[in-house]
Amino acid sequence: MAHSASSASSALLPDAPVRERGFRIGCIGAGMIMAECHLAAYRQADFPVVAIASRTPARAREVAQRYGIGTVHDTPQALIDDPQVQVVDIAFPPDQQPALIRAALRAPHVRAVLAQKPLALSLEEARQLRDEARAAGKLLSVNQNMRYDQSMRVLSQLLARGDLGTPVFAQIDMHAVPHWQDFLKGYDRLTLSNMSVHHLDALRFLFGEPEEITAVTRPDPRTAFAHRDGLVATTLRFPSGLLALSLEDVWAGPRGDGFQDDPHIRWRVEGTEGVARGTIGWPTGEPSTLAYASRLTTQGAWVQPAWDTMWFPHAFIGVMEQLQYALASGTEPALRVADNVRTMALVEAAYRSIDERRTVRLDEILQDD
Repeated sequence: MAHSASSASSALLPDAPVRERGFRIGCIGAGMIMAECHLAAYRQADFPVVAIASRTPARAREVAQRYGIGTVHDTPQALIDDPQVQVVDIAFPPDQQPALIRAALRAPHVRAVLAQKPLALSLEEARQLRDEARAAGKLLSVNQNMRYDQSMRVLSQLLARGDLGTPVFAQIDMHAVPHWQDFLKGYDRLTLSNMSVHHLDALRFLFGEPEEITAVTRPDPRTAFAHRDGLVATTLRFPSGLLALSLEDVWAGPRGDGFQDDPHIRWRVEGTEGVARGTIGWPTGEPSTLAYASRLTTQGAWVQPAWDTMWFPHAFIGVMEQLQYALASGTEPALRVADNVRTMALVEAAYRSIDERRTVRLDEILQDD
């Protein structure tokens, strides 16, 4: 029997439950992501942050005062050496992150590490970190936070429930200008590694492993430093026949006084029994949205669940909670490093597609996995 539209909608859960909050967290980094997302989320969830360190001690002290963090270390290594820290939470550039991860894996009192994406500058080093964490008996988790965006969580529940039937087509359509951190100027990879990775990972989260990928790019006129990939359009084909598109238009039109721009990220999934569509609220600082219509559960009518929480910062509650829950329950993290290596392989395949101007099969990249 089909559920009523109201009962079907009320059963959907946009935010991850907090099942565990008992592990002491030490934060490395005091920039925007840590100060405005990680720590804002942890305060809401009452996660115990016991120490912080950054490349700039004065900045770390300022953030510590803002969030009531009791211990400020002058260096990241000093924080890793602090015996009260059980979980090391890293928000550092990817060229510096692997050394911090390795230091944390060596510390006997550290039980888990939460790292940023990209995990490293190369797929090979990401694989090495995966293997080193396994050998150390420590949990290494990667902060793929878009999986905890409220619209993505609800969409995944609709797909799992079968409301949309068999997926036929999916699209993530971004027209927005990211803030490129200064450290990116020294790398030869830009949009795919730092923006598309959210969307490609979300498509893996929703639909599983693609078979092949085709990517094209052009420079972004606004980005003044040299870059290989500015605007990026990527097509994924899945074993089921599902076709998925991911577009990152980081130009999104001119900016300036008096110009009425319209930054947005929209998405759409079409299945044999229904359609879901929505927005990602990050560019405008609003909650993400979702609406869906199903022949099976809404009698073809559009239904729009509502929530007040947002990707930034609320999704970061789920990211840290899943790692603490894995520690408490003796299970694998939902955001395990081995899974993130497959997302990095997808990014690597996209760069190969751009460089060689062809469709790339994922088994070309994943031969060693």
